[in-house]
Amino acid sequence: MVTPPLEHTYADTLPELVARCDPEEFPHPELVVLNDPLAESLGLDTDWLRSAEGMDFLCARGLETVALGYAGHQFGQYSPRLGDGRALLYGELVHEGRRFDLHAKGTGRTPFSRPGSDGRGTLTSMLRELLYSESLAALGVPTTRTLAVLTTGRTVVRENGPEPAAFLIRVAEGLDRVGTFQYARSGSPEVARRLADYDIHRHYPAAREAENPYLAFYRSVLKRSVKTVAQWMRLGFIHGVMNTDNTAISGQTLDFGPCAFTPRWEADAVYSSVDTQGRYRFGNQPIVLKWNLARFGETLVDLVGVEELTAALNTFDEYYREAADEQARLLLGDEASREDIEDYEKRRAQAEDLTLFHRELAGEKTGEKAPLFIPRNHLVADVLERARGGDLTGFEALLNAVSNPYDDGAGDRALASPAPEGFGPFITYCGT
Repeated sequence: MVTPPLEHTYADTLPELVARCDPEEFPHPELVVLNDPLAESLGLDTDWLRSAEGMDFLCARGLETVALGYAGHQFGQYSPRLGDGRALLYGELVHEGRRFDLHAKGTGRTPFSRPGSDGRGTLTSMLRELLYSESLAALGVPTTRTLAVLTTGRTVVRENGPEPAAFLIRVAEGLDRVGTFQYARSGSPEVARRLADYDIHRHYPAAREAENPYLAFYRSVLKRSVKTVAQWMRLGFIHGVMNTDNTAISGQTLDFGPCAFTPRWEADAVYSSVDTQGRYRFGNQPIVLKWNLARFGETLVDLVGVEELTAALNTFDEYYREAADEQARLLLGDEASREDIEDYEKRRAQAEDLTLFHRELAGEKTGEKAPLFIPRNHLVADVLERARGGDLTGFEALLNAVSNPYDDGAGDRALASPAPEGFGPFITYCGT
């Protein structure tokens, strides 16, 4: 196989939003995990990716890579210039008419790096992203995915001490975020318009036929994002860092730093080490999404009237209720009434284990299976600690289980059991 051709429509169309940058040199890169099913779905030869030439490709040797620029509200505070401080866009892979970004994280400093950052990632943080993104993908949640995790031959020191430096290659339908629009508009309204045109063409082509394509674009982003977060809430997924720079225009789940699954329906559940005020706690995620979408609307005021944008945002609560009810009916059946859903929500709040409660309920009501395997906190803590010491057997077993969440034979039943008494506290870190 020859090196797959990558296109660069984003960098060519919006040069103001990228910075040309090469990855740092990796002394001794080694492939730790290759996501064979994902590679094959993209038309990539897995044997070639494991070859010397394939390793060169994964390490971006000979590629023209760029760091993406964006701004963002981080925990409510606006930063006008953030951007990829440890990540690079390799380019766009087109397969069977679909366009995917190949984007590496942990490849060293870029022009957007924060002071004091080495731009590197840890092995455990990269394995964490692989684990959670594959879990969400298998559960049908829109998400970026991880193609490969590689160590670089260096060592980094983070919260838990020294461990191998690593990077991953993620696959995304698109990497623009609300923060990208904030960054673009701060440059000029014309750049924001070109960015909107690009994303409409790539993600929401139907909006081009509307009377006001930009208003239709805004409504489409809102609806798609609402559906994604409603899925998070049914499954008990906590993103952990829902800044505007982590809210994807495509509706995909983006950035798996301090994420987790809450074992019970706890509105105040927080696991992120950096969310000290609980802004992004489990129950607050729909509210934060609405706030982020309001910030998105502000970037489109040169293209859409304020009244129209406000009216569109005011549909959020209705659409979220519809999306949440749709998620409930996956478990209760299509004929479930509002009273049935309210009863389900009361029982859900009292359940000792959200995943097992849903599995039993789905079997009773619809005959369908609900998830058996998710990345439970005690399991994640165990397999990542073992991986930090070089033992990947536990990680591989858990990855296989969460990649096949409905298959009883995909893993040992212990992987479906709640945490043992006394486990915790469980704290997650970004790995930067």
